Amino acid sequence: MPADQVLERIVQKTLLSCPPDTSILEAATLMAETRCSSIIILDKAKPIGIWTERDSLAVDFSEPKALTRPISSVMSTPVKTIHGSTTLGDAGMRFKLEGVRHFVVIDDAGDALGIVSQSDVILRHGVEHFLVLRNVRSAIHQAMIAIPAETGLKEAVAKLHAARTDAAVVLGDGIAEHGIVTERDVLRLIASKRKVPLTVGEIASRPLICVRHDDSLLGARNLLDEKGIRHVGVTDDDGDLIALLSFSDILSTLQYEYVHRLDEALRERDEALIRSRKDLNLARKVIEASLDGIMILDAANRVEFVNPAFTHMTGYPPEEIIGQTPSILKSGRHDEAFYAHMYQSLEKQDYWQGEIWNRRKNGEIYPEWLTINVIRDESGDISQYAAIFSDITERKKTEERIKNLAYYDVLTGLPNRRLFTDRLQLAIANAHRHQHLMAIMFLDLDLFKRINDSLGHGIGDQVLIETAARLGHCLREGDTVARLGGDEFTILLPEIDHIEDAAKLAERLIAHVKQPFIIEEHELYITTSIGIGVYPDDGDSVEALIKNADTAMYRAKDLGRNSFQLYTPAMNARSFERLSMEASLRHAVTRGEFKLVYQVKVDLDTGRMSGVEALVRWHHPEMGLVSPVDFIPLAEDMGVISDIGEWVLREACKQCKHWHDLGLPPVRIAVNVSALQFKETRVPEVVASALRETGLPPQYLELELTETVLMQRVDEVVVVLKELRAMGIRISIDDFGTGYSSLSYLKRMPIDALKVDRSFVNDIFDENDKVTEEGAEIVSTIISLAHNLKLKAIAEGVETAAQALFLHSKGCDEVQGFLISRPVSGEDLISLFDRNLLPEAQEE
Repeated sequence: MPADQVLERIVQKTLLSCPPDTSILEAATLMAETRCSSIIILDKAKPIGIWTERDSLAVDFSEPKALTRPISSVMSTPVKTIHGSTTLGDAGMRFKLEGVRHFVVIDDAGDALGIVSQSDVILRHGVEHFLVLRNVRSAIHQAMIAIPAETGLKEAVAKLHAARTDAAVVLGDGIAEHGIVTERDVLRLIASKRKVPLTVGEIASRPLICVRHDDSLLGARNLLDEKGIRHVGVTDDDGDLIALLSFSDILSTLQYEYVHRLDEALRERDEALIRSRKDLNLARKVIEASLDGIMILDAANRVEFVNPAFTHMTGYPPEEIIGQTPSILKSGRHDEAFYAHMYQSLEKQDYWQGEIWNRRKNGEIYPEWLTINVIRDESGDISQYAAIFSDITERKKTEERIKNLAYYDVLTGLPNRRLFTDRLQLAIANAHRHQHLMAIMFLDLDLFKRINDSLGHGIGDQVLIETAARLGHCLREGDTVARLGGDEFTILLPEIDHIEDAAKLAERLIAHVKQPFIIEEHELYITTSIGIGVYPDDGDSVEALIKNADTAMYRAKDLGRNSFQLYTPAMNARSFERLSMEASLRHAVTRGEFKLVYQVKVDLDTGRMSGVEALVRWHHPEMGLVSPVDFIPLAEDMGVISDIGEWVLREACKQCKHWHDLGLPPVRIAVNVSALQFKETRVPEVVASALRETGLPPQYLELELTETVLMQRVDEVVVVLKELRAMGIRISIDDFGTGYSSLSYLKRMPIDALKVDRSFVNDIFDENDKVTEEGAEIVSTIISLAHNLKLKAIAEGVETAAQALFLHSKGCDEVQGFLISRPVSGEDLISLFDRNLLPEAQEE
């Protein structure tokens, strides 16, 4: 089907319409006089409904006032509309899916352009090559409705209406031939204003025009069009009537099968061209729709055929190129040896493929990718050549851009790693030759991932671009700033007088980077950690300087970020320590080096234990007890956090089930799930496995997630949380208020509790134990927010009775912290069950 075959090109511009108070009789008369199959009901120029020939079947002819009722009482509403830019193929699908025969065609503003029917689509579908290959029998999808001629008209119309069909065969009586009654016959009867006949035979159209079941669909469609009818009878080999064929039946067989057939033929075009001369006629129909230029040459190398894409690309219409030789396309860029090699290849292999420059009719020279196949006849002699080519101008331009960008970062325009390495190599050689100092800096933006996770990569990219500009403004002429990837930058100082020069520049860079970024109405703050390596003290090769500057940068991060560090041997020692810890951490689970401790949650109203949070601890065989602050980020970097998380989940469930088995009051156990673990694993499956393995009922398990988890792939997170909720698992949000959570996202999440971060609890009172307005307000707001969302509010990090009293006064539901209990082992926790754990001050 041509690309420009859209509804707006075939729409019937004139809309038959009437006001809502028009009678059924008047509307039917208008439709019969104009031979329209539908009428649009307009109220103040706005379409409010439609009445069609099919709706006429619902008219009760036995009711005297049926024809005087207003059309608005029987119209179909709302009006089905379709955009004018819809292709005929898509329109055919819409007719089938929505079960209608008419659409009002609208423009971008929603104004009506006209109306389109099934018949319009079929007659202009442009698929004659498909219809000619299908017979009438293949389009019959429903049984024929046959009505004896003596059947009463009311009963016959009711049968049509009940069968949801638009026509039925009226059987002959031996004298009269078979006829047909359609919706249009009923409509004309209404419009005729004559007395309603007694039988359907009186209004039947005779004779019934028929086609054979093995005739082509194209012939049937042309017959329908020629006779101005919408139905024909179908007969079998014996001449017996077996079915009715309608425009709707033809449309239902089309759908998108012809598109599928066309795609298959395009993929096989090379094979189709090589097979034989007998297939050339079929191949032409395929290649006419191809986006590649195709040219068929005879054995004498003269053009026999070109497709539309050839004309589009070269500018030569068929009448100007057929009979010519391909030399008319020569660009002059290739010598005779090039063409000699091409024909030698064709002679030996029946095939040539390669890049060639040709000339358009307007004189423009352009590159194309050309494939030539030799077509031989049954005797093995060359009968034709098939040339297929595509314009690769844009691809060549892209290749050129890639070459230009080989040494530069696409996003920031800065030198990339390759160019930086080349310049560093030259700088080292120059520093060695002239015996002067040089330095490199390794920069990493602190916590940059939060911006990407919360605001998206688009905002993150703008931050990187602005950062690159700020770094460049701080440098001297001859210095180089490069982007290695992600949020990592390097700076080359090819010549410095003193090490202090590099330190002063680092301070200046840190000061510039930490200035606020204003991007799309967001005010963002970023800091950077910088490591400095100096030649020759910190390395005399590219690899050594980069490695040591990187080590110094990580040292700056370890010391609190937003600072710089010069490389020293001590830094290298720390990196070895980190590597050793990494090696041990990979085997810590299998070696049984982890253990769990448990911290109590207390109900502020009863003072009783309401839950327990499981916390992991690592006992390194040589380093001793390693803080989670040290090994959790390391585990995430190494990709083993999910294994640790699954172990923690199983052990926590096992311990909680053990407490239940001892007959202790049942409590929930809370387990933290990291953002990386949530991303890497199917959390519902892991949880279900742990519950099955330990036998813990799901209502006693609570998962604590950070806001970072909620902000990553929100729609997917909602689905996972709903799975967990359906299992009976409780969900709480840990460290609430410290991230970038959106309240609109929070409302969508199936969660049960918000945990007030310990930093907010700590700010409730100042150093003199006085309530601080800001700190108290933040905590109160979070508690109110939780309750407004029908969630529980849990405060962590509670260390004083005054904090507990304040939280209780604000309606906080639960607390945990050193005031209640420090994290203890599973056995030690047993003594805390079923007792008041709040201090006396709380009870007063």
